[in-house]
Amino acid sequence: MDVGQTLNPAIDVGQIEGAFIQGYGLMMLEKYSVSPAGVHLSRGPGTYKIPSFANIPQIMNVALLKDSKNPRALYSSKVGVGEPPLCLATSVLMATRKAIKAARDHHGGQSGFFQLDTPATPDKIRMACADQFSAHFIEDDIGDKANPWYVTL
Repeated sequence: MDVGQTLNPAIDVGQIEGAFIQGYGLMMLEKYSVSPAGVHLSRGPGTYKIPSFANIPQIMNVALLKDSKNPRALYSSKVGVGEPPLCLATSVLMATRKAIKAARDHHGGQSGFFQLDTPATPDKIRMACADQFSAHFIEDDIGDKANPWYVTL
């Protein structure tokens, strides 16, 4: 990543890793919940799932672009280190969509469009696979009864 002339590479790498994991949490884990009365049920890490050590890759390769200068900043450093890796976490969501499509194709399911909202929690991923197992859990008012592979999520 281009961070300009880094003032402290360890801090920049930590910022990049942290931002990516934060974005991963937004895309894949952090389910926002509200009660029917409008009360926020997910007010903090005690009431909803945030990334933990089990969610962090054991190997995460981060490299800083060498000899990159930013003449308009203090000491030629760039301050916007966290935003690009936060957005890069959408790559996890896109990879998950590709895996779901492959699973649907493999099981002879619906190969067309399917919706996968964020956060793509394990239950949404499992149901989106639309195979012979998830078909048993689809409610009667969802999908086409004549086609057991058709699912609207």
